[in-house]
Formats: sequence, C-alpha cells, structure tokens
Amino acid sequence: MVTLRDVAERVGVHPSTVSRALDPAAARRVNEATRLRIEHVAAEMGFQADAVARALRRGRTGTIGIVVPDLGNPYAAPALRGIAAGLDDRGYLPIITETQDEGHRLRPVLETLVARRVDAIISLASRHGDSGPLLATAARVPIVLAIRDLPGSGLPAVISDDHHGGGLAAAHLIAHGHRQVVQVRGPAAVEGFHRRAVGFRERAQQLGVHQWEPPAEAVLPTIDEGRRLMRIVLDGARPRPTAVFAHNDLLALGAISEVRAAGLDCPADISVIGYNDTPLTPYTDPPLTTIALAAGDLGRLAAEIALALIDDPETPVARISRAPSLVVRGSVADRRAVPRVSSPAN
Repeated sequence: MVTLRDVAERVGVHPSTVSRALDPAAARRVNEATRLRIEHVAAEMGFQADAVARALRRGRTGTIGIVVPDLGNPYAAPALRGIAAGLDDRGYLPIITETQDEGHRLRPVLETLVARRVDAIISLASRHGDSGPLLATAARVPIVLAIRDLPGSGLPAVISDDHHGGGLAAAHLIAHGHRQVVQVRGPAAVEGFHRRAVGFRERAQQLGVHQWEPPAEAVLPTIDEGRRLMRIVLDGARPRPTAVFAHNDLLALGAISEVRAAGLDCPADISVIGYNDTPLTPYTDPPLTTIALAAGDLGRLAAEIALALIDDPETPVARISRAPSLVVRGSVADRRAVPRVSSPAN
C-alpha cells in the first residue's frame, strides 16, 4: 500500500507537504508547482488518501447533513447539485435525508445527523414551528437554512425573495389582460409559500385587480393537491377565473390537469403560472410559464456559509436573499383586447 512517505520520497519533499497538498482544505498552502507535481506522482503511484483518518485528525468527520423536505420534488435536484458543488473543492461528503415535508419528522432527522457527528447541517425543510428543534441542534452543530426561511430564528439563511416572486406572477398575468385571477396556495406553514401569496395579493391590489383565494391550501405542494385545489376553484369561483398562480410547479401541473379534466383548455380558457422553474417545465404541455428560483445558486451559497461556520463558529450570521425571475413560456394566454382596424372609406 502506497503511503504519504512513499510519495514524499519520490517527489523529494517532507510527508507533511504531501499531506497538505492532497488535502482539499489545506492545498492552497502549498506552492502550486509543488502541489501539481505531488498530485501527478500520487496518481501515478496509485496513492489513496484515508479521508476518515484525515478528518479525525482535524476533529471532524468531513460530512455535512442535508435535510430535504421531499426528494420527489424536482426543485430538490438543482439545490442538492449546488450544495455538492460548494462542498466538492473542500472534500466534504453530503449525507442527504428527508422529512417527507412533515414537521414531526424534523427532530429525529436532526438527532440522527448529530449522532453521526456531521460537521454542519443545511436544512431545506423548515416550517413554521420548527425553531425549537433547529435552535437546539444549532447549539451543537452549525445549521444553515436554504430556500425555506424561518423568521425570528436568527439562523443563517440563503433564500429567494418570494414576496417579489409573487408580485412578478401577478404583474405578468395582469399585463396580459387577466382580471379574474386566483391563487392555488402551498402550505402556509412554509414561509416561502406565505410570502408568495402576500406578494401576489399586494401586487394585484396595486394594479387594481381583485384576486380570489379558495378557502383551502395545499397540505403538501404536490400534483394531487394542485388538482384538488383547482377543483375547488372551478366549483366555487364566480365568475370563472381566467388565470391561476400556483405556488410551485407541481401544484401548477396538477391545476392544468384538472382544467383539462373539466373539459377546458390551458391556456385558452384558463392560464396557469407556476413557481420554481424545475427542470421539466420547458417540456410540459403547454410549456409552463413560471417564476425561476435559482435553487442551484442558493444551494452553493448555503454550502459556502456552512463551511465558513465549520472553520470559524464565530463567523457573523449571514442572511442572503436572491431575486427570482420570470420565465415566459406557453401556459399564459394574452387576453388583451386586440384593437379593431377600421375599413378604409369607399
């Protein structure tokens, strides 16, 4: 078995230099030419670093826990990819788990990750009422919130400006002539959905449009719940809305499915706009107009903050917000009146 000392002898440096050069967390302390030479020789000799031993020498495990609400929700993949990209250069391994978006599952998930001695935790799964288990865990290991905020917790957070995103959706629908608009709302216990609802409502009011909200919200932000809520809209809204703002893309797809089940067309009869810009939205029928949440960028930033807290637990608490953007596709019809062209006089 090739050792650090074997590589050091071949290169002609001290074993500690080889150790630093091959450690992602310390490689920057080695002259670049020397580091590249060591990497080349190590690969040539088949050297395999012992990541566990290296981590234990530093008093760390080299792992970071990632808590996701629902691995089946397509927004999770870009977020996880962003986190992985942020951790890659430092040699940290993510341990991914989910709560199935049920609040009572968060505490045991956090306890399991702490028991496995992760060096930090990034949570994408916070809901209102989760401050207790999150703050109790944060007293033992750094925690960063990503995408889902928890107001008043004081925890570091990397989020999207969902209030602004809701306003973008309202402005787009109203600019295209829609005056009967409705929201298909996500669970109010998730701060982002609450902010989307308020942002949409306030922007619609500013533009002089009354928006109707059904007397129900999604239990979970899923396609089935989108269908259920859209059925309530079709049964209860009078006059029938011409446009729907769904609080995420899955709810939007469920709403479109229910529109069609009622014998109506999207977007000709009812337009639909979603939220998140998940990977399949360009390929749905019709392609979904949506608000893009930069999940990959938010995940990367969350990873960077987690690593900074590992290196220095006294790092000032960071709160980063990114503005979402509108992605226009084919699920919103233009209902603005087309001016008539008068016939020339004979």
